[in-house]
Amino acid sequence: MIYLVESFYSFQGEGKYAGTPSIFIRLGGCNLKCEGFQSTAISPIDGKKLKGCDSIRAVNRKHFSFLWEKITSPSALIAKIENLIPKNCKPDIVVTGGEPLLYYKERELIETLKYFLTKKHKITIETNATIFVNFKKYPLYKDIVFAMSVKLSNSGESYEKRVNKKAIDSIIKNTKDSFFKFVLDKELISSKKAEREIEDIIISYNNPTVFCMPMGSNAKEVEKNAPAVAEFCIKKCYFYMDRLHIRLWNNEEKR
Repeated sequence: MIYLVESFYSFQGEGKYAGTPSIFIRLGGCNLKCEGFQSTAISPIDGKKLKGCDSIRAVNRKHFSFLWEKITSPSALIAKIENLIPKNCKPDIVVTGGEPLLYYKERELIETLKYFLTKKHKITIETNATIFVNFKKYPLYKDIVFAMSVKLSNSGESYEKRVNKKAIDSIIKNTKDSFFKFVLDKELISSKKAEREIEDIIISYNNPTVFCMPMGSNAKEVEKNAPAVAEFCIKKCYFYMDRLHIRLWNNEEKR
């Protein structure tokens, strides 16, 4: 059983495949809160101001339970995705959250991924890379792209919660097309923490693909951090990646 918060067709706004037509499957639940990201939402239950990441609705079930749909069969999820695919188009499938790897052993997710892999869709899982995946027992994940958004100290989470090197190492060694993406702000860069924290995470790997993105849940916040992130990427020879969906639509749902 899995919880589906929303599903929609758009394009990928960040990372290695930015601009690619994509079906997004947002699953509910996360093992991190990331209140340091300072994104806010107003609770539809009691009107309180909630803080966290830019997908609070997929993290805070207490306040957004009305959005969390229980999926108890693969066929139900497959049908939802197929109904979103435009004619004459083979979009990528992006599984995001929350933290979708909370469900990596669930039949509803596994059978759905198998189905769309056989249909030759590229599938990306957007993960914080803190959950160890047993690739030997679940080999289908070897054919999936992992966008590893490993959290830095600006997330507000402790190192012990946000960095699991065993989980990262397993993803790197078992997949062919996975990559890192880090969310940066100008304060983290100016303090030199961004450089030290990223290098600590990637030091064991030979030329890993690293994308850095400006923090922000709306276009104004992204714009504030973007120049510093761009200069940092030039200095470190990392890929700069904007957040296209936020530039265009701020943090509008289903974008």
